[in-house]
Amino acid sequence: MMSRRRPVPLAACLVLSLTLAACASRPAGVSTTDPATKTQGTFKIGQPYQVNGTWYYPNPDLNYDETGIASWYGPNFHEKSTANGETFDQNTLSAAHKTLPLPSIVQVTNLDNGRSIEVRVNDRGPYASNRIIDMSRRAAQLLGFEGQGTAKVEVKVLKTESIQAQSIARLNGSDQPPAEVPQAAPRQTVVAEALPPLDGVRVAPPRPSQQPYPTPVVAQTPPAPARLQEPELPNLVLLYPVKPTHIYVQAGAFSQGDNANRMKAKLAGLGAVSITGARVNGIDVYRVRLGPLGTVDEADQLLPRAVSAGAIDAKIVVD
Repeated sequence: MMSRRRPVPLAACLVLSLTLAACASRPAGVSTTDPATKTQGTFKIGQPYQVNGTWYYPNPDLNYDETGIASWYGPNFHEKSTANGETFDQNTLSAAHKTLPLPSIVQVTNLDNGRSIEVRVNDRGPYASNRIIDMSRRAAQLLGFEGQGTAKVEVKVLKTESIQAQSIARLNGSDQPPAEVPQAAPRQTVVAEALPPLDGVRVAPPRPSQQPYPTPVVAQTPPAPARLQEPELPNLVLLYPVKPTHIYVQAGAFSQGDNANRMKAKLAGLGAVSITGARVNGIDVYRVRLGPLGTVDEADQLLPRAVSAGAIDAKIVVD
């Protein structure tokens, strides 16, 4: 995981945004999709699914914070429906992810140049084990990797913004079954019966009947439901200090050292293999990694070899 860094002053960010906008074919934040043709998306987690022989398991993870390699997509999918029913616009800040709930709001940081933006995850993909997220074309432009096609990134879920976006999407529909409503206990008819007084007990005479004051009826207007506002994504690039990073193929993270050693032995013929300790979600694990590697291409070539050697859950990470 990458530690959170302090951004540079806002003025520098604005200069960068203007420079990038000048290089684009249209001003920053301008969409070519007619708003009247856009559709409102629903909340979607989805069942486990298989693509090209690989299984993916969607998970409502609001603590997601991972590093890896980003790619981008655009023209072939422009104005088509996303996985949760929204309209994909390559000129807005959106992305595709394999397992995050749809929609989610994430912060994506290019670890090579320090540029960081917020994007809306509303689609599934990329379906390649060597990529962690697929950015829209505009997002790739702002992050500065449209030309080379890939970048080393950190992807971190923004919890508050994601909960708000998902709450709004639930109003349009959800693939989650509704919660079961508990049934009230059955009620019996109660019969009241007057009992005679006990022997020797004096009974007070009945009180004179009084005309009760009528209960005033006040017409009440039900309160209007609170209007949820869609979180507005700033079309802004933040700049963080750049720290040295390396690319690895991570074969797995194991809670038992013996399992880590067995995996290391399987990969011994593929290059330098290391076992490092880490603490993930309060649990001590042993990470088995190949590397460090010099380029994304090297990692792309090594990953399938690691899978063939027995590391079926291997992935590319940046650290």
